[in-house]
Amino acid sequence: MDFAAALKRIDAYERLIRLDKPIGALLLLWPTLWAVWIAAGGHPRPEVVMVFVMGTILMRSAGCAINDWADRDFDGKVARTRERPLAAGEIAPYEALAVGAALAACAFCFVLFLNWYAILLSVAALAIAAAYPFSKRFLPLPQLGLSVAFSFGIPMAFAAIRNELPWECWVLFAANACYAFAYDTEYAMVDREDDLNIGIRSSAITLGRYDVAAVMGSYVAMVALLAWLGVALKLSWPYYTGLALAGAMMGYHYALIRGRSREGCFRAFRHNNWVGLAIFAGIVASYYL
Repeated sequence: MDFAAALKRIDAYERLIRLDKPIGALLLLWPTLWAVWIAAGGHPRPEVVMVFVMGTILMRSAGCAINDWADRDFDGKVARTRERPLAAGEIAPYEALAVGAALAACAFCFVLFLNWYAILLSVAALAIAAAYPFSKRFLPLPQLGLSVAFSFGIPMAFAAIRNELPWECWVLFAANACYAFAYDTEYAMVDREDDLNIGIRSSAITLGRYDVAAVMGSYVAMVALLAWLGVALKLSWPYYTGLALAGAMMGYHYALIRGRSREGCFRAFRHNNWVGLAIFAGIVASYYL
């Protein structure tokens, strides 16, 4: 294989695991870091932070490879995904599985630095992440599955730091599940017409004309749960400033998605990175100030 061909193959692997599109990793990372900081009372050990950052990035990449393998017969029929390397025939299905397995194994190596409670939860997290891509064939609201998968870093963080799953862990889990359902429904709204044509189910299809209301209702529930958590934990004013900024961004998302255009819905989905960051910054500042 010549140098140019090797570079092309590396580029295909990079796009398979979405290194060129880090939004998914960030949406998975921010809530995990919320939990790490809260579980540690604002002072997590650097090595624990590193384990969760690296594990999150690796597992998100592994999930992308597994998702593309599961959707290999559908992605070529969807405008947004037809250029993905597996759908475009740039790599073989077995290569996607091999890459996904290798990255999951690497992520598990990082988890081994944590306690047994977190290790056991990581096995459950892997099973849920692997099952999610297939839920779109059977469940009317598969985004609920993703909301659970994208929230599993929260109990893992509490297990690793406190060796328990206290009530605040589950409030944070529920808040992030609402958040993930909202942004993944925005994502599903982008592909609504293509999904209808190929028979894939999604919350955007199931909810119909109530899709925008469901997204905004999920956002409201998320903010309410996080506000309650802040009061219960006696977090200081920067936390609520972060929540206020996040709420303002959600209002902006309403302006983007109310017309249900592909461009607006995709823009709202991508903008959720800043929502997660605002809340994380508020948590950190609350503890340090």
